[in-house]
Amino acid sequence: MYEGRYKLHPISAFLNFIKGMKELLLPFIIIFGVNIFRGDGISSMFDQGWQGMLPLIVGGAVLLFLLIAGIIKWKRFVYWFEDGELRIEYGLFVKKKRYIPFERIQSLNYAEGIFHRPLGLVKVKVETAGSGKIGQAEAELTAISREDADRIEKEMEKAKYQISQEATPVMGPVEFVEAPVKKTTKTLYRMSIKELLILATTSSGIGVVISAVAIFLSQFSEFIPYDAIYEEIVLFLRFGALIVALTIFVVLVVAWVISVIMTIVANYQFTIQYDEDRIYITRGLLEKKKVSIPLKRVQGIKISQNPLRELFGYATVVVESAGGSVGDKDEKIRLFPLVKKGRMLPILEELFPELEWSPQLVRAPKRSIHFFYRLNLVWLSPGFAAVGYFFYPYGLLALIIVPIVVVIGVWQHRTVGYALGERQLTAQFRGLSKHRYFILKKRIQVVQVTQSYFERRKGIASIHSTIKSGMMGATATTPHMEKEDASRILTWYKPLGTKEQSS
Repeated sequence: MYEGRYKLHPISAFLNFIKGMKELLLPFIIIFGVNIFRGDGISSMFDQGWQGMLPLIVGGAVLLFLLIAGIIKWKRFVYWFEDGELRIEYGLFVKKKRYIPFERIQSLNYAEGIFHRPLGLVKVKVETAGSGKIGQAEAELTAISREDADRIEKEMEKAKYQISQEATPVMGPVEFVEAPVKKTTKTLYRMSIKELLILATTSSGIGVVISAVAIFLSQFSEFIPYDAIYEEIVLFLRFGALIVALTIFVVLVVAWVISVIMTIVANYQFTIQYDEDRIYITRGLLEKKKVSIPLKRVQGIKISQNPLRELFGYATVVVESAGGSVGDKDEKIRLFPLVKKGRMLPILEELFPELEWSPQLVRAPKRSIHFFYRLNLVWLSPGFAAVGYFFYPYGLLALIIVPIVVVIGVWQHRTVGYALGERQLTAQFRGLSKHRYFILKKRIQVVQVTQSYFERRKGIASIHSTIKSGMMGATATTPHMEKEDASRILTWYKPLGTKEQSS
């Protein structure tokens, strides 16, 4: 069936231009930064005549090219619905066509940026099972109206409904059956301002900010005067350790404040809704994003707690979904970025009634406790020896790390455990953060049991259960358990397949 072709909104040309500028932002900064700070700055560029103006001429030509390319991409991009497919055609000199069967579409994810909202537009990402590269959608409609986005969803639902009707054997006289009406959604959760502030202040975003600044500065390594900077640092150190410590503290506080703002902007008005088939997650201040998760694609649920959040009873809940990622990376879908455990459990029970959320765990045996810290101490021993030798006697302070490693190992031993149900595996373990996986038996791809030489002597084994999630999968590990526990899990998992290894 062919109903006519649809085009993107004209603002798509401008958005394509902005996207191209973002990709060239760093080269532009390097080129113009070198010319501005060389000699007398901008005035020296004009004094050199057309040769000095060459960077501006080239930059202007590149911007003009990006603008023309954005307009052409918008003019040549069309999409339509035909034979149960979403069909897309684009390209000027090389015309490209992409046909996406509606039954392959897993979800339609929406985003409303600052240029979309005033015009009532959305960006639509079409996600299919195993689509593209990491974080890459099967297709992207840069800017269309909300009505056009709803039309795509209706066509998808209609096509899937027709396929389900054709697959159902017909007995007796054929009756006309109307297509299902639009499903009603129920709002389950809205993140409060208090939870948003706690999420922002306890997140690990400060590391992201510092690493981003480091990567940005590394692009200018050829132009940084290291000798002059070294002399300035030596002069700065003469003011004393207190000034240095205060400066480092201020830098860390600024990075932390930036990470707090970024987290608030990304998770503002975080809302969870669902209908009988899907979960819908909406969030964002500057760019409002809506992600849909098919319930049948959910492979498992992971609940994580870092030490600070665990102390106050907060947790993060991640949905492990087949082909499920969000953004431009293989980023997991967070069902709850931060939530009180008491508020979380009733919602999870409503969304996933087939899962048992409070099972009794089988714990690791006492004789396995030293396996949780012994290997770490072995790896750290050469470092302790080197620091103690070269920085004696102050280097001996490095030995303070030994009891810290032991305490963390004991903590990990007390956390690890598993529970088996008729159809479910629950696995709990800890690095510094505590993680608990809830997985249905039918979703497990591989169960792997590993034993080192020393574990074999003690009758200890580690169990690794892998499910399909994103591009790489996700593995729930229960380390250093009784060998009989590993055999019990393998027996429970058969005959779906097992894999045993020794290391």
